[in-house]
Amino acid sequence: MNTILEQYKDKINGTFSFFDRMIIKGHIRQFFSTSGKGFFLSEQNVLLKDFSAYANQVTARIVSHVENMAVSEKRPLIYLTSSQASKEQAALQLLQDQPVDEGLICILSVVEYCQTLQPKKHDNGLLSLDTVNRKCKYYYFYFLDRHFGFMHVKLQTWFPFLIQVYINGREMMKHVFDENDISYQMYDNSFFEISDIAKAQELADRFDSKSLCRQLDLFAHKVNPYLDTIEKTFHQGYHWCVDQCEYATDVMFKSREALEDIYPSLVGRAFYDFHCTDIFSFLGRKLHHKFQGEAVSDYRKRPEGWRIKFKMKSNSIKMYDKFSCLRVEMTINDPKEFKVYKDVHHEDGTASKRWVPMGKSIANLYRYAEISKAANKRFLDSMQNIIPAKTIEKEINSICTRKKVEGRSYSGYNVWSAETFLLFEAVSDGKYLIRGFTNREIRHSMNRDNPDSARVKGQTSREFSKLRAHGLIRKIPHSRRYLVSDKGRRIMGALIETKRKIYPELAAK
Repeated sequence: MNTILEQYKDKINGTFSFFDRMIIKGHIRQFFSTSGKGFFLSEQNVLLKDFSAYANQVTARIVSHVENMAVSEKRPLIYLTSSQASKEQAALQLLQDQPVDEGLICILSVVEYCQTLQPKKHDNGLLSLDTVNRKCKYYYFYFLDRHFGFMHVKLQTWFPFLIQVYINGREMMKHVFDENDISYQMYDNSFFEISDIAKAQELADRFDSKSLCRQLDLFAHKVNPYLDTIEKTFHQGYHWCVDQCEYATDVMFKSREALEDIYPSLVGRAFYDFHCTDIFSFLGRKLHHKFQGEAVSDYRKRPEGWRIKFKMKSNSIKMYDKFSCLRVEMTINDPKEFKVYKDVHHEDGTASKRWVPMGKSIANLYRYAEISKAANKRFLDSMQNIIPAKTIEKEINSICTRKKVEGRSYSGYNVWSAETFLLFEAVSDGKYLIRGFTNREIRHSMNRDNPDSARVKGQTSREFSKLRAHGLIRKIPHSRRYLVSDKGRRIMGALIETKRKIYPELAAK
C-alpha cells in the first residue's frame, strides 16, 4: 500500500494527532427536571410566585461579581451592541492593545437568545416553572491561561446559568511541550515542526479528561458566584458535555514547496475518486439500507487554499493545508452515530459491559480521540500513488514543444487530441507492464484500418521514435519490444486520468 506517508517519507518530518477546537458546555441537570426545580425552590424557601424577583436578585449578584472582577483584574469590560460581532477578534485586538502575560484578557457582554426558567400560570390557576426562549445578557470571559492558552468562557446570567468553554488542543499542547523541553514551530494553530515527535505524540495520548473536568470546575467557580449555592443544594455542580469536538492529524512536510507540489493532486484524488458515501468507510461504518440522513461531499476554495469535506449527518471529515502541514480533521457533533464500550445497568440491579451509542459526556473524550484518530488514518491511507501535479505540469509542457535528438527534429504533442489520447492509452495498457509491447500489438490495439499494411507499420514506427525522443518509452535491449519509462508512466497516466475525469467525451472516442 503506497500511501502518501510512505511515498513521500523523505519529504515528511512526521505526523502529530490531537484535539483541535473543543466546545464544552456545562449544565445543571436538576434545573431541567420538574422535581429538581421544585427541590431547589424548596431548599431556598422561594415560592413559585416569587421566583422572578428571586431570579433577578441572583442575576444582579452575578453582574456585580463580573463588574468587580473586571475592576480587580484591571481589565476592560465592554458591551457589544451586536451578537454578530466577532468576540474573538475583539479579544485579540484588546490583547494586542493592552498586553497581558497570563490571566484575564477582557470581558465582553452581549445580549443573545437563551433558554431560561419562567413561572407560567395555567388555566386551572396553578403555577409551574417552565423553560422558555428569551433574550438575556451573556458574558464572554477571554483568558490567556497557563494550561489552555487563549480560551474563553461564556456564561448565561439568567437561570439555569448555562456555561460554555472554548479551548484549543494545540494551545494546550504548546504549554505541555514547554514543560517537557520540546521545541516547536507553529503556523496559526498547527505545529509544522516538532523537535521530538514521538515524545510529543506520547504526551498527547496521555490526555486525561478527569483533569480537564477539575480545571473546568475552577473556571466555573471563578465566573459564577452562585455556583456555591447550587452545589450546596444538589451536592454537585456543572455536568460537562462535549458540544463539538475537532480532532486533527497534521502531516508535517519539510517545506511548503514539498506540500504544494502534491496538494493539488491530493485534492483532485479526493474530489474525483472519492464519493460522498466513502465517509462511511472513513468513519468505520457500513452503508446500511436503513440509514436515514445525508451523506455529502463539499469542495470549497478558501483564501488559504482548497478544502474538501465529507459529511455524514452532522459529523464530518475534511482535508486542507496550513503552511507546510497537510491537515486531516474529524469533527464530531453527534456522538450517537458511534459506540462506546461501557457498563450498562439493568433493571434487576445487575450491570454488564456493552457497546452502546456514545453520549456527549466529557468522560467519553478518550473515545472521541480513538474514533477520530482512526478515521483520519483511514483517510490518509486512501491517498495512494499520488503524482505531484506541479512536477507533472512541467513534464507535460516539455513534451508539447519540439525536440531535437541526434540532429533529427520531433514535433511536440497536442496532449488534448483524441489521436494522442488513443496512442497514450494503448502503450500504457497494464498488460504491457512487464513484457512490454511491439509495433504489431500497438497498431492492432488502436484498431486502425489495415493494421498490417506498410503505411500503418511505418506510421507506428514513426510514433515510437517520437515517443522515445520525448523520453516516454524505452527499447528493451536485443529485442523489438518497448516499455513505458517512469517519465512516460507519470505523464501519460496523469493525462489519461485527467481526460477520463474532466473530458469523458474525449476518452470515449
